[in-house]
Amino acid sequence: MNLCYIYIYIYIYIYIYIYIYIYRWMGCTTLIIQVEETMSTDQSDIEEEKIKQQYAQLLTELPRAVGSFGTHLHLYKGSWLPPPVLLAAMLMQTHFKHRSTDIFLSSFMKSGTTWLRSLMFTILNRSRFDFSDHPLLRKGPHECFPIVDLFQSTDYPISDTEDLSFPRLFASHFAHNVLPASITDPSSGCKFVYVCRDPKDVLISTWKFIHKMTPKELPQISLDQVFQMFCGGVMEYGPYWDHVLGFWKAALESPDKILFFKYEEIKRDPEAHVKKLAEFMGMPISVQEEDNGMVKKIVEFCSLEHLTSLEINKIGAQRFSSGHVVPNHAFFRRGEVGDWKSHLTKEMKDQIDGITHDKFKGSGLTIGATPK
Repeated sequence: MNLCYIYIYIYIYIYIYIYIYIYRWMGCTTLIIQVEETMSTDQSDIEEEKIKQQYAQLLTELPRAVGSFGTHLHLYKGSWLPPPVLLAAMLMQTHFKHRSTDIFLSSFMKSGTTWLRSLMFTILNRSRFDFSDHPLLRKGPHECFPIVDLFQSTDYPISDTEDLSFPRLFASHFAHNVLPASITDPSSGCKFVYVCRDPKDVLISTWKFIHKMTPKELPQISLDQVFQMFCGGVMEYGPYWDHVLGFWKAALESPDKILFFKYEEIKRDPEAHVKKLAEFMGMPISVQEEDNGMVKKIVEFCSLEHLTSLEINKIGAQRFSSGHVVPNHAFFRRGEVGDWKSHLTKEMKDQIDGITHDKFKGSGLTIGATPK
């Protein structure tokens, strides 16, 4: 009997000892993890400060020009970028933590980005939100998913993306070679939807956008001024032709990772392109959905007519930073193909077509009219 008690005491002692050992080990492990996380954060802060110092030095060395919005631009990796955007491009190289499921919407300015944002967000979330209570009824398309061009901005903390649903959607106007190689490399798993547009319509849309953003008390930039900047390539994110070619060549090399769209073709057959988008994004339209008119519903819901009729896009605004607030209505105009015909002279049209022909010669890409 006494021997039984002895065995029981021994078992209890061993159990308690093991429990205490595991508890202490877990406590130490937790402490180690906390210390490692703190060290990682400190190291990240040090790296960020180092990049900011490099950025400040670069601003004094890089070629500089005045952009179409009247702000200074710096030539970085072949692209003309405003200072805050240049800093974002540098910080992204080491600080942006991509996921293999991330999908980026890329484009040159005023190429149909707002429309594509709406389509992509709606396609991805079609089973999550009912059209009668959709987020796009309450906020503008630019609020649906963040733009990486302002990465790490104090006023636009796009680094806080851990809570975004899978796959995460991002927008960007960065040229292909400006984005981190960790994202653009096909092995990253990231996908890109690129939309390009006739440069003549891009020019007119940009000019009209600048007018909307210029205070009434200030002089408006003339079409001729914007035309000269555009043709010279000295424009925000420009040159246009290098931007488009960068993604076109990348799409030829990795067609499973980059879906290259032409704005004019989407306008011609939006339903077919919605199905292509859904397939590419890993959310193909099912036979049942197609029979129930889902594709048509998406196209109509994201149409320019519907989006511009919403109250949020009449009176709402998108705050990109403390000094950069854009009213939602500024992102919408006519969205027509060939609107340039109402504004450009024949000489202007021929000059842009000539540049486009020369720049794209041999690439297999054609946009707009080809000079005879």
